[in-house]
Amino acid sequence: QVQLVESGGGLVQAGDSLKLSCAASGHTYITNILAWFRQAPGKEREFAAAIGWTGGNTYYADAVKGRFTISRDNAKNTAYLQVTSLKPEDTAVYYCATGAVTSTYYDVSAYQYWGQGTQVTVSS
Repeated sequence: QVQLVESGGGLVQAGDSLKLSCAASGHTYITNILAWFRQAPGKEREFAAAIGWTGGNTYYADAVKGRFTISRDNAKNTAYLQVTSLKPEDTAVYYCATGAVTSTYYDVSAYQYWGQGTQVTVSS
């Protein structure tokens, strides 16, 4: 089992930045990638960014490319999502997810473990 705990969300104004954290614990050695997804009210959960626990390959959704940066600290078993130039449409609950991903990294169903989410609200 793997446990994930997100933190760092909040209420900000358009143009502001936040740094979200995802602390992983448990049998993290069984996982190979960590991703951030987000879910806005009334919408489906969507992929934002992903990073391999080894190798450091990163992947971004077109909607966040250039504004979001995913990173990790393997020593702390923690991943981060630096979000900048926030827009009201970025308002969502942000979830981190991990697992032994064998299918497409942007697919919700590819991940076995999820955190409880952290709310990001961007006011205009």
